[in-house]
Amino acid sequence: MIQTRTREIGLKILVFIISGALIAIAMNNFLIPNSIFSAGFNGVSQLLNLFFKAVFHINVEVGAISLAFNIPIAVIGWKYAGKQFTALSFLNSFVSAFLQIVMPKTTLVSHDPILAGLFGGILIGVAIGITFKLGFSTGGMDIISMAVQKRTGRSIGNINLMINGVIILIAGAFIGWQNAMYTIIGIYATSVAVDKIYTSHQKLTAFIVTRKADDVIRVLQADLIRGITVIDSVGAYTREESTTLMMVLSRYELINMQRLAKEVDPDAFINILNTVGVSNNFWNEELQAQIRRERLAAQVQIADALNNETEHDKL
Repeated sequence: MIQTRTREIGLKILVFIISGALIAIAMNNFLIPNSIFSAGFNGVSQLLNLFFKAVFHINVEVGAISLAFNIPIAVIGWKYAGKQFTALSFLNSFVSAFLQIVMPKTTLVSHDPILAGLFGGILIGVAIGITFKLGFSTGGMDIISMAVQKRTGRSIGNINLMINGVIILIAGAFIGWQNAMYTIIGIYATSVAVDKIYTSHQKLTAFIVTRKADDVIRVLQADLIRGITVIDSVGAYTREESTTLMMVLSRYELINMQRLAKEVDPDAFINILNTVGVSNNFWNEELQAQIRRERLAAQVQIADALNNETEHDKL
């Protein structure tokens, strides 16, 4: 158990360094020297860097601006997205920002902006994908996405798309429309790389083989608004009885599902399959949000009833 924990910590530290280095290389050696903007808050940080140069004639490091963004986001995420996810994501963003500050900003490979946008976007996508694999992220919009998803069941894909759209428009208006097109190439390359490494479909089917089915079902249903099918199973080699839980979920819920299942049963076997489509009973974001509100209202009513009963007993 101690060896497993030590190996897990060592792997996360290694991913901190690798993902941070990939983002720093992508920003400092591909995107920034060619005036190409990244997606999300890294792109917003680049725009603010240009704003400070043009208006105040000072050079504020893109990494420092990005880190400043992540501090209030981490506070929000600590409360709404989960402490472990937020802490690991903030540490990862800190390593990335630090490396961006200390590493030189120069074009190492190519002065071709198309290649720079393509490879810069791929490197950022790889960094995001490998952090998602270990249950955290590179910070920024990912923490906000997790917080919104957990609290309301809604995705903020439209908000993220709007932010990227504003980045592209500002880049086109003030830097040049060619740079805006290069930015689109980079953002698209990032999204493709993330999907290929993390998961390539919006909907997934998870099979969880466990000997602690009741406990796993309890924690999953308390956090995820998803149906679970319970299947009795037997190991072909060991002949030991177990339970297989089948559930269909979105890729944004995958991290949470894996974390919750492993916390209850570290020996659980989880198999993730791509789901091309579902014909019925896949709760959308609006229905999930409604169910969460109804659950919360019921919990409040139960708490009030218990409090009133306690006060009555005292009297």
